[in-house]
Amino acid sequence: MDRLQSVLNAAARLIYSRCKYDRVTPLLKELYWLRVPERLKFRLAVLVFKCRNKTAPQYLADDLQWAADDSSRTRLRSASSNKLVIRRSRLSTAGDRAFRVAAPRLWNSLPACVTSANTLPIFKKHLKTHLFNQSYV
Repeated sequence: MDRLQSVLNAAARLIYSRCKYDRVTPLLKELYWLRVPERLKFRLAVLVFKCRNKTAPQYLADDLQWAADDSSRTRLRSASSNKLVIRRSRLSTAGDRAFRVAAPRLWNSLPACVTSANTLPIFKKHLKTHLFNQSYV
């Protein structure tokens, strides 16, 4: 990720014609660009949103289990929420990065104002604003 971030930083410096040793954070803020970890979170959250609205490939949607769809949770408060069930993984390295584990963790960590969006453009707008504020503040 460091190499990708350095490419992003170099692109920001190139756009503003800055030298190699100038601070890049103000440039990224002005361009309204997310850092690489937040870009990955953005892509993953968009995939989950598409799975929720049945516009993603079926094999991805099959990996996610919504708390409202679980029959054992019908009496719990989570049954009416927009949350995902986080599955356990045996491996802390590769298992935690799998889509079926990482996607629910990210989705459940997002605020309700982001996850309750009805359309994809509105969701992307709220998500990018949330991740931008989380990254640069």
